[in-house]
Amino acid sequence: MIDGEHVLTQSLSIIEYLEETHPMPALLPSSAVSRARVRAIALLIACDIHPLDNLRVLQYLLHELKVGKEAKDAWYQHWIVEGFRALETMLTSDSRTGTFCHGDSPTLADICLVPQVFNAHRVGMELLEFQTVRRIFEACMKIPAFDAAQPSKQPDAH
Repeated sequence: MIDGEHVLTQSLSIIEYLEETHPMPALLPSSAVSRARVRAIALLIACDIHPLDNLRVLQYLLHELKVGKEAKDAWYQHWIVEGFRALETMLTSDSRTGTFCHGDSPTLADICLVPQVFNAHRVGMELLEFQTVRRIFEACMKIPAFDAAQPSKQPDAH
């Protein structure tokens, strides 16, 4: 992201920068313990799920390691399921989960969740076992900003 003369990198860093420079609507809760929970959810997604299903990793599996498409998809689905199981447990075991990952307003955690659900859909995963993840995703997609940001609506979509 470029803001004036500043080039910012890394999604979570950019999101926190936007939170600090444009605090409304807030992407982090007001209490420190709630902010820690939202960050923990976001980091579970950004650090435990996303790196393993990143297109760069999948391309490496296909082109460098010569893994077949079926094996690549099995890799992908394994790590999505493992990560979403941990996420589903985190969400269902805490009463602070509401309409969204934390409460009834979207947070940093929801911003991280939505792209991972789209990634899972890209390889045909239905995510039936992850009822809370699916419910939160559907709530997010009712918000115009989330809908406008979906991959199929981007200029470079193919």
